[in-house]
Amino acid sequence: MKKTLILSTALISLGFAAHADVTVMSWGGAYGAAQTEAHVKPWSAKTGNAAVMVDSDNPAPAIKAMVEAGNVTVDVASVEYADAIRLCDEGILEPIDASKLPAGADGTPATDDFLPGAITECGVSTDIWSNVFAYDTTKFPEGPKTAADFFDLEKFPGKRGLRKGAKAVLEFALIADGVPVSEVYSVLSTPEGVDRAFAKLDTIKSQVVWWEAGAQPPQLLADGEVAMTTAYNGRIFNAVIEEGKPFQIVWDGQIYENEMYVVPKGAPNKDLAMDFIAYATSTEGLRAQAQNISYGPARKSAMKEELIFKDGKTVMAPHLPTAPENMTNALETSSEFWVDHDAELNERFQAWLSQ
Repeated sequence: MKKTLILSTALISLGFAAHADVTVMSWGGAYGAAQTEAHVKPWSAKTGNAAVMVDSDNPAPAIKAMVEAGNVTVDVASVEYADAIRLCDEGILEPIDASKLPAGADGTPATDDFLPGAITECGVSTDIWSNVFAYDTTKFPEGPKTAADFFDLEKFPGKRGLRKGAKAVLEFALIADGVPVSEVYSVLSTPEGVDRAFAKLDTIKSQVVWWEAGAQPPQLLADGEVAMTTAYNGRIFNAVIEEGKPFQIVWDGQIYENEMYVVPKGAPNKDLAMDFIAYATSTEGLRAQAQNISYGPARKSAMKEELIFKDGKTVMAPHLPTAPENMTNALETSSEFWVDHDAELNERFQAWLSQ
């Protein structure tokens, strides 16, 4: 009997996708569309199992709630790296056998083909994405150029968009305040460093429009609600290339990390979920995703041939977070830091927001 694989969000209370035999979940917008084209549709065509993509602002809390409620309706979810580590430690995720992942297209064993850290006990990287900031070039033809410029309301007046949460926002504030990227987490590990980050955020707090879903920043820019905003780099890329928006990414101070496919503990169709992940994170699967959105593949073999966007003409390399010219002042997210400090810093962040 043909089964249905659903990449689903956390709509447990609504019982969404409860009718499905198998279930898969991601972040919606351009990212969800890229995974649908690169992973869901071709996996379905290859195996004969249907797949449905469901959107979430953040799949991690959704699957955690499902597992704790004993009502798991999702088989595969796309989560941030720190969440993959934390949820695995909490027993929320199924372990993934790395030996079952396919070798690279050039024959390199998966464990050697993936970039360092791209395979964890419970997750496999789908891509390397980045928190960047972008601006409307019709408002600022000559800039901004640096993370510090994002906080300069005098030189670059206008509203700012920021993700509503501590992660990547506190690091970005410290980089803008002059902390070298190599020292960001050592500074943020101290009470004085946390105070310093919030003090920097205080300088623009009155001008901030907070966003929560990845599709929001390009829309905020397009609607003129903000003059510049932090965003996921692939969302800005797609807005520029596919919609012709006059946006420019500033790579200075970018904060990058792996995105992971995981399987929630008690997934109703665990074997199919593991097969989906093996396909999606193959050389071909990761190349296909990178040809649909500007996030870097996590396999070396996927980067051996030139990547071209789905428009057939745009060379992807300069638009990836991992392009050498984009890495000159880049920070790799510390999953260890956020596993240890996520709860306390988000509690502090929420208290600061309400002040």
